[in-house]
Amino acid sequence: MLKLGLGLRSATNPTGDAAVIALVLKAAFNLIRVEFYLSRGNFADLLRMVRDYPRSNRPPNAHTIERICYAVDTACIWYWKRTLCLQRSVVAVRLLRSCGFPAQLVIGAQGVPFCSHAWAEVNGVVVNDRKSTTEMYTVLERC
Repeated sequence: MLKLGLGLRSATNPTGDAAVIALVLKAAFNLIRVEFYLSRGNFADLLRMVRDYPRSNRPPNAHTIERICYAVDTACIWYWKRTLCLQRSVVAVRLLRSCGFPAQLVIGAQGVPFCSHAWAEVNGVVVNDRKSTTEMYTVLERC
């Protein structure tokens, strides 16, 4: 077993296996990529990057969704800057699509008090946030 001292043992990853460590590293790389887009203030290009990211042709594994969300959360914990819901969700969507899932980035807002939020969905089900998220926000964008 490969141990990097990242605290990768949990209920969803009890063994700290190499596949999850590889997902964490992919998530960290994608966080850096998202940071590049956001630092240039180019939100349209960020959305285009998500919209154009292809879905893998391999059949998805049901347990992979939990592992991917776990890997993204772990990468966000170890990332040197604070990550917000947009970064987490963009990275989750890209990793989910690379594993064959029909993931979508969803951006929503609520009126009073004004608040915006982003989350990832697979087949209309929220995968990286509370299931009640869709009840609290009006959807502004899906990609």
